[in-house]
Amino acid sequence: MLSIEVKSELKMIVGDSYFKDDPQSLITHSYDGTPMQQALPDGVIYPETTDQISAIMKVLHRHRIPLITRGSGTNLCGGTVPVTGGVVMVMHRMNRILEIDLENLTAVVQPGVNTKQFITEVENLGLFYPPDPSSMSISTIGGNIAECSGGLRGLKYGTTKDYVIGLEAVLANGDILRTGGKLMKDVAGYDLTKLLVGSEGTLAVITEATLKLIPPPKTKKTMLAMYRDINGAARTVSKIIENRIIPATLEFMDSPTIQVVDDYAKLGLPRDMEAILLIEQDGEAETVERDIAMIEEICRSEQADRIDVAETAEEALKLMTARRSAFTALARLRPTTILEDATVPRSKIADMVLEINRIAKKHNVQICTFGHAGDGNLHPTATTDARDHEEVHRVEAAFEEIFEAAIRLGGTITGEHGVGIVKAPFLEWKVGAAGIEVMKAIKSAFDPLNILNPGKMFAKETRKRVVIGHA
Repeated sequence: MLSIEVKSELKMIVGDSYFKDDPQSLITHSYDGTPMQQALPDGVIYPETTDQISAIMKVLHRHRIPLITRGSGTNLCGGTVPVTGGVVMVMHRMNRILEIDLENLTAVVQPGVNTKQFITEVENLGLFYPPDPSSMSISTIGGNIAECSGGLRGLKYGTTKDYVIGLEAVLANGDILRTGGKLMKDVAGYDLTKLLVGSEGTLAVITEATLKLIPPPKTKKTMLAMYRDINGAARTVSKIIENRIIPATLEFMDSPTIQVVDDYAKLGLPRDMEAILLIEQDGEAETVERDIAMIEEICRSEQADRIDVAETAEEALKLMTARRSAFTALARLRPTTILEDATVPRSKIADMVLEINRIAKKHNVQICTFGHAGDGNLHPTATTDARDHEEVHRVEAAFEEIFEAAIRLGGTITGEHGVGIVKAPFLEWKVGAAGIEVMKAIKSAFDPLNILNPGKMFAKETRKRVVIGHA
């Protein structure tokens, strides 16, 4: 509970209307996009300026009150659940595009800017901001930065970290930190910009970002390749990259996902296929035509049963929209949908998909798999019911084995969703005990009182890793 003194101080900073502690506000901000994770905060605050955030942090630091920053709450790792109570800081009032600099090809934005609106604004000026998380119509730039969001274009263009070149942030004690800027080169000391990207709100409160923009591709072409053999689809992914072709998008959907997405998007997809690859290439027209022709040849060599190339921009958009709707479509099946992510080297995609299928069968749970096959990032998604505790326990056991399989195949426990609460018990599997200690030391240097998003990233106890055999 917050004292009357603290509430009064916070209201003086933002105004009575922008601090809330009524039951409805607390419940609304007690959960995010992660199923089965919920905890009530003690208050919710809506700042409008960096100076206000600095003043808020000074109050919270003095009273040792936890602070959880929040955008739209679309993350899937429990990253904005206030597990230790405290104050949730919602960034939606800081929602302005401050500048789009056509000379330097940069933009300066506040953290509450909606991702899709920003992308649209940039494209209207003839520029391109590639990061495109599936949640982009809802998520914010600040949330993307906190989680280092990926997206369908990550294979060719990289993820959020590749486009953040400067930050303004408020530290736990209220000090204001500025890193980077409109620079293509900067090696002055440690790269604090990259350190803050993906730090999940545990090191500082991001208040402003300088983003790199690039010229847009001149043309693009989209195709679907359909397979009766899931291994053929996986081999195709490896062979495309092996032939030095880097598509803008190279996405994978397994049979259960195909059927659910088709029910949702009404595309007329063939339901007797074991896997579909959604492939898009962009760039110069001549290069795109050459690459698509070569990709089509590779697909046929790996026994693709059917290949469809979109004839119009509308057809291509429909296909991409269908892929982006996979999670939404799956969420209609049962009351609880648990969307995970694990990443392996591209050459291990087939092995990982087979492992996921084996593990799902072993634990008698339904897991559909889709994801960014081109960069090895798969999204095994379990449909279940949180009220069925025995089934949920089997789902959790299955995911533990899936994470172990990813590590064993040279991969990682998360490619883009982040650690948060959900992956914290498994973090040491990836980074080792020494890595955990280094990370904790960094956290302590930024936030010695541990008030910034406490309870995330570092688990009280690492899950014991049991090697389950070889894929």
